[in-house]
Amino acid sequence: MSNTPDRSEEVDNGGLDPIDIDECWQLLATQPVGRVAVGIDHYPVIVPVNFALDGQSVVFRSSPGAKLNRIHGAKVTFEVDQIDPVHRTGWSVLVKGVAHGLNVGGNQELVERAEAAGAAPWASGERAYLVRIVPDEVTGRRIHPTELPPSSDIRAYL
Repeated sequence: MSNTPDRSEEVDNGGLDPIDIDECWQLLATQPVGRVAVGIDHYPVIVPVNFALDGQSVVFRSSPGAKLNRIHGAKVTFEVDQIDPVHRTGWSVLVKGVAHGLNVGGNQELVERAEAAGAAPWASGERAYLVRIVPDEVTGRRIHPTELPPSSDIRAYL
C-alpha cells in the first residue's frame, strides 16, 4: 500500500497540505459515514455508506443490487472528509483499493467485528453482504484557513 501518488498522474494540490498515512487512518476512524465510488453502466456512482475500519481495511454492509454486483473484485475509491465552512478548514482522505463482497453468513467473526466497530446498517432492510475494501493507496489532504476579506469588503458577504 502506498501513500505516495504516481507522479505521472500528479494532480495540482492547490496549496493543500498532504496528510501522512498514519494520520489518514486516524482521521478515517473519526467519521461514521463515507462515500464509495464504483462504476455502474459507464458512470462513476458515488454512494454514502456507514462504515468501520477492520485493521487497515474499510468495511460496510450492503444489500444485493447494482452496487454490490459491480463492486465485487472491482477497483473502487472510498472517501471520507470533514469540512468546516465557517473557518474554511477541513480534510479529506481517499482510499483506493479493491472491494470484495462477502455473504454475512460466510464469516460471522468478521461481521461481528465490523458491526461492533460501527458498520451495523443504518438503513432499514436486509444488508446480507459485507463489503471489504483492501487498500492499494491511502492519501489525505488538509486545507488550512485562509485570510478572510475584511467585513467592509463586499466579498465578505458573498
